[in-house]
Amino acid sequence: MGKIQHRIDAFVKLGQFLSQFSRESIEKKENIEFNDLFFDGFKHQLKVAEEYNSWFTKENLMFACENWAEALSEENIKKWISTKYLNENEPKIVAIIMAGNIPLVGFHDFLSVLISGHSVLVKQSSNDKHLLPYLAKYLEYVNPNFKGKISFTEEKLEGFDAVIATGSNNTARYFEYYFKGKPNIIRKNRNSVAVLTGNETEQDFESLSEDVFRYFGLGCRSVSKLFVPRNYDFDNFFRGLYNKQEIINNAKYANNYDYNKAVYLMSEFDILENGFLMIKEDASYASPIASVFYEYYDNADDLKIKLYEDRERIQCIVANNFIDNEIKFGQTQHPQLWDYADGVNTLKFLSEI
Repeated sequence: MGKIQHRIDAFVKLGQFLSQFSRESIEKKENIEFNDLFFDGFKHQLKVAEEYNSWFTKENLMFACENWAEALSEENIKKWISTKYLNENEPKIVAIIMAGNIPLVGFHDFLSVLISGHSVLVKQSSNDKHLLPYLAKYLEYVNPNFKGKISFTEEKLEGFDAVIATGSNNTARYFEYYFKGKPNIIRKNRNSVAVLTGNETEQDFESLSEDVFRYFGLGCRSVSKLFVPRNYDFDNFFRGLYNKQEIINNAKYANNYDYNKAVYLMSEFDILENGFLMIKEDASYASPIASVFYEYYDNADDLKIKLYEDRERIQCIVANNFIDNEIKFGQTQHPQLWDYADGVNTLKFLSEI
C-alpha cells in the first residue's frame, strides 16, 4: 500500500489546495503545501480560462473547484479504491482524449490513471486547456514520483498502451476505428433525464433547476429531457425553475435562447417558455441550449422498460422513488468518485491493461 498511499496523499493535498477556491470566496489559507508557489498562479489560470471560454463563468469554474475539493478527501479516495481493482501492476502509458464542455471534465480519468500507478498522456480540448496542466504541476511538487508520469500533447497521440477517449457519437466512430488495436474506453454522447410524476414539491423543482442549468446544460449529467404523465401541468415546473432567471444575462446563453426560439417558431413547433427556458415535446434526448425536451408517458412500467432499453443514451435519471439507481433532485452535478461516466468502471479497466 506504500506507493499507493503516497499517491493518495498527493491528491488529498490537491483537494486541500482547491478548497481555497469556492463560489463563496477565493481565500488563501494557512498550512497548504506549496501555496506561495501556486495560489496566485492558479487564481490567474482561472481568470484566463474564464476569458478564453465564455461558457466558463467564474461561478461554474468555482463550482467545479468546490466539487473536486470535496471529492478528494482521504476518506472518499480510500472508499473508492478499496475495490479489488487497484494493484501494483506493471505501469503502462494511458492516453486520455478529453472533452471540453465543462471545466475539468476529464479530471476523473486523469485521477484514475495516476492513482492506478500508470503514466498519463493527455490530449486536452482547446476549450478547457488552462487548469489541468497547472494542477498537474502542483501534483509533481507534492509527489515528485509523478514527474515524468504526466505529459500533455497537442500532436498526434503516439507511444501509448491504452486509451480513454470522450467525444460525440461521430468522433466515437472515428476513435473506435483508430484505437481498435489498443485496450480502450470510448465514450459517446449521453444525456440525463428527469421523471416527473406530478407529486413534486416546489423544493424539488428548485433543486431540479440546478440539474438543468448548471454549466448552462452543457454537461452529460445535465437534465435535457423530462418524462411527464399525460396532461401534465407545467406551471409548478416553471415556478420552481424561476430562481435561475439570471442565466439569461449571460450573452452567449441569451444568443442561443433567441436563435433556438426563432428556429422553433419558424418551424411552427409548439413550445412553452418563460423568458429564459423553452420546453418542447420531442422524442430526442439531446436538447439545444436554453431548451428542454419532454415526452409523455401513460404507464410507469412501460417508461421503466423504455429507460432500460435506452440506457446507452442516458447518463443519469433524476427521480423520486421511481427507479433503481436514480439520482435525487439537484444532485446530478455532485458525482462521487465511484459514479463512473457511462457506468464503465475505469479502475477495473486500468487494472486489466
